[in-house]
Amino acid sequence: MNREQQLKLQAFLDGELPEREKRAVLLWLQDNEEAAALLAELRNTRQAIVKSKPHLSLPESREFFWSQIEREIQRLEPEKTATPEVSIFTALRRWFFPAVAVSALALAGLIAHFNVPKAAVEIVADADMPTVETTLASGDATTYRNASDGITLVWFSDNTPIKSKSPATIN
Repeated sequence: MNREQQLKLQAFLDGELPEREKRAVLLWLQDNEEAAALLAELRNTRQAIVKSKPHLSLPESREFFWSQIEREIQRLEPEKTATPEVSIFTALRRWFFPAVAVSALALAGLIAHFNVPKAAVEIVADADMPTVETTLASGDATTYRNASDGITLVWFSDNTPIKSKSPATIN
């Protein structure tokens, strides 16, 4: 038996077939034992389902029942907690104290920057300058500094007399 024939038997049992098809299915059931057995099984299944349906009745109305459930849900839900107010001490501790500390450090840096003696700045500046050593016996050095351009020029000279060598004669 194919699926279409099984569906036709189900429709027959449910009373969904037109009169002409009902008669055709009744004739077919008389000739086909497999179809008759399936129809009997479908009837038994339907009766078992109808008998096993639970019939529940509530002692109160539907609206009252659901209102009880809603009240219970609301009772069990946690209450929303209000955000605690921030005290002045907490606000000072979070924002004011760090701001004062940063301001104090900035002020100390500015004071240190503008109150450093000039001699200390020159010593630090001279420490960055290259050191030149000369082996001249009697040497002089002249220094020229231009602070606006940041240039320092050192001129070394030798004071020893130059011995003149007689030029070589070419013959």
